[in-house]
Amino acid sequence: MFDTELVNEILSQILTAAHRVERRCKGIFEPDDFLVSDAGIDRLDAICMMLIAIGESLKNLDRVTDGKLLVKFPEVDWKGAKGMRDIISHHYFDLNAEVVFSICKDRIPGLIETAMKMKKSL
Repeated sequence: MFDTELVNEILSQILTAAHRVERRCKGIFEPDDFLVSDAGIDRLDAICMMLIAIGESLKNLDRVTDGKLLVKFPEVDWKGAKGMRDIISHHYFDLNAEVVFSICKDRIPGLIETAMKMKKSL
């Protein structure tokens, strides 16, 4: 069995970061909105920082649960979420604004919903 308190804390961190992504993505209606101004680029940078934090927290969550928690919630592409952290961290200047936009709009809401379910299941 794993440390429920630690898992709960990690899930809270993931939720905090995911909610920040949602908030920072408000007013972004298409990928080019990130690229047309310094403010948009700043938003992209801030969102990417939170995506890195989410990916790192997911790796930590997998480690502290011996890989037994995330597999119970297959509705999220956990491998992709953890991999995004690596892509942003190691290939930042090759980053595609369309991919980040898609993650913000299509993936983050499901991640939030699933992380809240995970917390309730503890």
